[in-house]
Amino acid sequence: MAAKIIDGKAIAAEVKAEVAQRVTAFVEKHGRAPGLDVVLVGDDPASQVYVGSKEKQAGTVGIRGAVHRMPSDTTQDALEAKVRELNAARDVDGILVQLPLPKHLDSQRVIDVLEPGKDVDGLTPISTGLLWSDRPGLRPCTPWGCMRLLQHTGVALEGARAVVIGRSALVGKPIAAMLVAKNATVTLAHSRTKDLAARVREADIVIAAVGKAELVRGDWIKDGAVVIDVGINRSASGKLIGDVEYAGAAERASWITPVPGGVGPMTIAMLLSNTVDAAERRASW
Repeated sequence: MAAKIIDGKAIAAEVKAEVAQRVTAFVEKHGRAPGLDVVLVGDDPASQVYVGSKEKQAGTVGIRGAVHRMPSDTTQDALEAKVRELNAARDVDGILVQLPLPKHLDSQRVIDVLEPGKDVDGLTPISTGLLWSDRPGLRPCTPWGCMRLLQHTGVALEGARAVVIGRSALVGKPIAAMLVAKNATVTLAHSRTKDLAARVREADIVIAAVGKAELVRGDWIKDGAVVIDVGINRSASGKLIGDVEYAGAAERASWITPVPGGVGPMTIAMLLSNTVDAAERRASW
């Protein structure tokens, strides 16, 4: 069996086309564009690239994007004051504080200050509670994108056995909750899981989000399973590779995401979708 490729770039383009239509309708009804404001502290090169991409892509779908750049020696109080300022701004619908923050700053304290209705990264305790109670709310972007990729495959989630490898608050735990909400039977595996290979071999759906290059071997994959690889790692030669041994897994899986070009493009697409969701909710209050 040769796996079908889940083309994240193409699916992200579909999401952005949907977002652009919703933005047009929002502008016609409310006389302004939805607003996404990003707070960037310091000069981390990767964060600079990510933020620049978010600002650019927001503009392509008609969202007003703004970046608030703060120096690397910004204090905790100053950062929290900036977030509160954006919480109060009427034209700001979504707020994203780019992580990671400089080491002297407490990211959880900053997240706790965020207005939940503007939490387009889905990280506040309120957002987390809404997710786990299966109530409407803003969802973390990367796992939300993974669910859209699964939807594209047409695989039945109800009753499926899913293994999520990685228990981070950004990806692993949220996607486990999303799968449970779709009536999948979910195992949330991690670094202390005994006999991880055996757990993976049982799975109809494998979500790898642990950040360890090719941890999941190809021969662990059950014939016909769907593989979503969230990992982005660099090999010794500098090549981008995922958490799954791609070549071996692709021989067994029915569907698989490539790295790069799989999950990655979906994160910003779902961020833009969340921004419009937030704007529409705020406009209805």
